Amino acid sequence: MSGEVSAPADNKQTVMAASAASRQKSTQTALAGIGLVVAAVACFATLDITVKHISVSVPLVMALWFRYAFQAMATTALVLPTRGFAVLRTAHPKFQVLRGALLLMTSLIAFLSLKYMPVGEFTAIIMITPLVITLLAATSLGEKVSPMRWMLVIGGFAGALVIIRPAQQAFSAVTLLPLALVICNSWFQVLTSKLARTEDPVTMQLYSGWSGTLLASLALPFFWTELPHWSLWIWLALVGLMGTVGHFLLILAYQRASAATLTPYLYAQIGFAMLGGWLIFSHVPDQLSLVGILMITVCGATGAWLAVRESRVAIIHAES
Repeated sequence: MSGEVSAPADNKQTVMAASAASRQKSTQTALAGIGLVVAAVACFATLDITVKHISVSVPLVMALWFRYAFQAMATTALVLPTRGFAVLRTAHPKFQVLRGALLLMTSLIAFLSLKYMPVGEFTAIIMITPLVITLLAATSLGEKVSPMRWMLVIGGFAGALVIIRPAQQAFSAVTLLPLALVICNSWFQVLTSKLARTEDPVTMQLYSGWSGTLLASLALPFFWTELPHWSLWIWLALVGLMGTVGHFLLILAYQRASAATLTPYLYAQIGFAMLGGWLIFSHVPDQLSLVGILMITVCGATGAWLAVRESRVAIIHAES
């Protein structure tokens, strides 16, 4: 009799133990994803800081070409041996090239912005991209947007205006460049969201990398110049390396945790950018800029999290 009673109890304990082990494994995997995404945005912040550092001595088009050529060649070297040329098949070649052109334009505006703006403030402004996607979803895609998300959009834009401060005498039109970047990147992300429904992410990565490389190559002969010091070649290689490694880490992160879990941690890039700006350029944002950065971080991270939770437009990192 006792044996008949203990068997179900043992089964129940086994199920509970297996469930606990599964939850623990899921938590560990999510934590690994969070660690990877934080490492990825650290790479992107390093990329931005490096671009600003070399912008005085290196033509932006040269830096842009190295950034895309390095990533395109590295991705091809990793993918082709295992996937073959079949990975290049796409049902929408024109949209793939358009997506690559939008990404190249985004990077060009980013590099130009970094030449004139502090890294921390620049990074904070481009992080309103998820909020602009909310506007595009409402106006262009016909999606219904909740009052809460509209409030977050207004709060994020208010934060950007606090940083830019267009009413000040020291205001320059250059400070509007990140807003142009945000608009360009938002359209890039909307197009990415549409293509991702039918296209292989690796295929999209290859096309964006090679489209950017080939388009930048058209302008490269007009901007190529002898660099004043050999160390600048190392800095250019670092630009390409950080972009490539950052995207690779992002892919690994999203394989381990959901977008809803990881998206808020993308805003850690603002912290890394501010730290780099302080260490390398001895720049600390003033009090009003810190208020604007905080507003963008809170509104942007919350809005991005809500967007992913509601399964609307996918949020992809706003890269340089």
